[in-house]
Amino acid sequence: MMLTISVGELLKETAERLGLKLAAGEKGLSNKIATSRIQKPGLLLTGLLEKLHSDRIQIFGKAEIDYMKSLPPDRLKAALKVLERVNTPCFIITRKQKPPAFLSSLAEKRKIPLLSTHLTTSLFIERFTKYLEERLAPMITMHGVLVDVLGVGILILGKSGIGKSECALDLITRGYRLISDDAVIIKRMPPTTLFGIASDIIRYHMEVRGLGIINVRDLFGITAIREKKQMDIVVELVKWDPDEEYDRLGFEEGQYEILGVKLPFLKVPVSPGRSIATIVEVAARNQLLKIMGYHSAIEFNKDLDLAIRENRKRASRR
Repeated sequence: MMLTISVGELLKETAERLGLKLAAGEKGLSNKIATSRIQKPGLLLTGLLEKLHSDRIQIFGKAEIDYMKSLPPDRLKAALKVLERVNTPCFIITRKQKPPAFLSSLAEKRKIPLLSTHLTTSLFIERFTKYLEERLAPMITMHGVLVDVLGVGILILGKSGIGKSECALDLITRGYRLISDDAVIIKRMPPTTLFGIASDIIRYHMEVRGLGIINVRDLFGITAIREKKQMDIVVELVKWDPDEEYDRLGFEEGQYEILGVKLPFLKVPVSPGRSIATIVEVAARNQLLKIMGYHSAIEFNKDLDLAIRENRKRASRR
């Protein structure tokens, strides 16, 4: 789902990071921000462009403020009418500039918060856009475990009690890292990258049947956990069914779609005596090989075809 954030929430969350302060338009703090895209209204104020995006935050750098201050009253009035036509969530002035009276008056009149920051325009836009992209990213929560194995983000799925947490615990004891257990919050970052995090309540914790709730960071140290990880592969643990056909060669890769992004997918049957953690670790190593351009199953098939052709040639010569 697409999230929104109010201007008031924006102020609270970015006061230190972006140095944003409220200068005018306090009555509009409930205005909602729904897009990470921003707009600098420079060319609009000169009349060279007509389209002002009402859903985007308007950023005023030194050039925009100096230009508006230099305008004669009639042209300034026309420029302000351009800004007045839309319901932008808020105005932001950069470079620690003092908000001009005409912009403060417009903010109060239209109930549009006017914010200021000490950061330069380019630096502010870079940090602000990155913040909004993450804050407003499409998000979903899935039941599973996310681990980092050799730098590969693996989402482990399966029915309750199948052994997801136990598999993750085994991987942790081998030196790998936990991102989230039980509930994984997944965000889609532009253009098609999925990141997984844990909720604040369960972060660093795991539920292990027979032991209860454990704190992985306290037990194994800071190197056993990660706050956030890109997801690279999905592994589903299923109960072993002797009548089920499982992939034994690996020629065809399965896919698992999350938030419109398709990830490599493996279905691993669970039965007594099978080391699921070892299989997951090997899956991570195999995925690294594929990223580097080497596909074990395909290479094996090539060698097999070559051997068959050679045998046929020898047979024909006889």
